[in-house]
Amino acid sequence: MGIIEKMRLDGKKGFVTGAARGIGKCTATAFAEAGADVAIVDLDLAEAEKTAKEIAEQTGRRVIAIRTDCTDKEQVEDMVEQVVRELGGIDFCHNNAGICINAPAEEMTYEQWLKVININLNGIFLTDIAAGRYMLKHGGGSIINTASMSAHIVNVPQPQSAYNASKAGVIQLTKSLAVEWAKRGVRVNSISPGYIGTELTLNSPTLVPLIEQWNAMAPLGRMGKPEELESICVYLAGDTSTFTTGSDFIIDGAFTCF
Repeated sequence: MGIIEKMRLDGKKGFVTGAARGIGKCTATAFAEAGADVAIVDLDLAEAEKTAKEIAEQTGRRVIAIRTDCTDKEQVEDMVEQVVRELGGIDFCHNNAGICINAPAEEMTYEQWLKVININLNGIFLTDIAAGRYMLKHGGGSIINTASMSAHIVNVPQPQSAYNASKAGVIQLTKSLAVEWAKRGVRVNSISPGYIGTELTLNSPTLVPLIEQWNAMAPLGRMGKPEELESICVYLAGDTSTFTTGSDFIIDGAFTCF
């Protein structure tokens, strides 16, 4: 069997949070293209259902949509149970849901801080633990968390201390769970994207004026594309990455190299 065949995900089941659009939609599509059945998990059920239908038609895989607030413990646990019930198990997950609020630290409200931390860090914790408990009982699996290059640098010119702190927490959580579960068959890794040209980013009145400055600072002179994150996630979800755990993969076009 060649390496391409070994990297396929035939027979595997998994879910992606924040998957109705953007990065999550791209990785969910890639998982299905590689042969996996996938659950599209998002707060926006209508968009999640649209995405699930689109991916299923493109790939011929079983793709379902589940509305879940990833900051709600009961909803996350119910989501995992639904994925197991409808897809037949969980071999991998990509915990990707997140937000960013740009506000100067001295002006940011405590409610804004809590919202970012709750979604970006607590939400990752809840989905990691719910999926991890299932995997620990059923022979193992692979968990992929979306961190950010913002866990490694302080972005400029936009002020985003809560986002940066939350993503740094994701990386340390990833490493901690990887060590705890290493001998029990559950691998935990993170990806740290740089500036990615998602539909949301490219149409945000707040962010669009900053894109020219970001590109001028970037060694490659451009933002990344969501599709450029697909291959690393397929690798991490599959059986060719069984010696890979506790790692953070920076995919930023060398932005953090200086």
